[in-house]
Amino acid sequence: MKLIIQIPCFNEETTLPATLRDIPRHISGVDQVEILVIDDGSIDRTSQVARECGVDHVVRFKVNQGLARGFMVGLQTALHLGADIIVNTDADNQYSGGDIPKLIQPILEGRADVVIGDREVESIRHFSATKKFLQRVGSWVVRIASGTRIPDAPSGFRAFSREAALRTNIVSGYTYTLETIIQAGHNRLAIAHVPVRTNPETRESRLISNIWRYVWISASTIIRTYAMYQPLRFFSTIGVIIFAIGLIISARYLYYMSIGEGAGHIQSLILAAVLMMLGFQTIVIGLISDLIAANRRLSEEIVYRLRKENRE
Repeated sequence: MKLIIQIPCFNEETTLPATLRDIPRHISGVDQVEILVIDDGSIDRTSQVARECGVDHVVRFKVNQGLARGFMVGLQTALHLGADIIVNTDADNQYSGGDIPKLIQPILEGRADVVIGDREVESIRHFSATKKFLQRVGSWVVRIASGTRIPDAPSGFRAFSREAALRTNIVSGYTYTLETIIQAGHNRLAIAHVPVRTNPETRESRLISNIWRYVWISASTIIRTYAMYQPLRFFSTIGVIIFAIGLIISARYLYYMSIGEGAGHIQSLILAAVLMMLGFQTIVIGLISDLIAANRRLSEEIVYRLRKENRE
């Protein structure tokens, strides 16, 4: 049983040593523990510091490609290196490396394919009330969209079985946290969560430097991912709502026409016709998208089989 702990990094020469010191090198039930650092185009000594600290593998991008890209390359590299379990953690020492054995335990026991570390956000002192509220709302939306019960969806401290890693495909270029949960839920992977500890804040979050921009991007990621995996339900719901509004407005026009006042409400008839056509077209878009999604699922299955054959 081989565990690889991947750490996406961008200019983390000061925080990386503490993160690495916190990672256990011997875990019960695991034969090998290796560390993989993905240097996302850092302009400091991140790669050199990683090697000096005894990291087993370093992948370095020439230019910054974003957290989601670094995460995905980390998964692919870990699979290529023969990982049976992959743990992802942050380089800023936010998460306690001592909780890695707890994080992978559901996978070792065969109970889960993906395990998310629950930071129990309400207990984190350096999180503002606004951030805690948005974390709760975001996690609730992800639970609805994914059909899972993950309480801390934005947590980057997570473990993947080999099977789950082979089936993971990230489209977002910003972050992987929300998309992977929605994807895993719709791929019928077993998802679990365990409480984990966090360390005192070492620096401001780079991903959430502007909280409203983060909310906007996260919301668009959730909507896009849900529409990708449930296009018929997504577009049909919108289409039925628009069509129903048009139907109500047309019924209103018919009422006025029945009492002899229809001539003064022609604009309502025009609006109703436009809305009903728009609603019908949206439903048709849902049907077409569902056919495209079927082809995407076939493509994902082909990618999965190719990855599996190449890793065996």
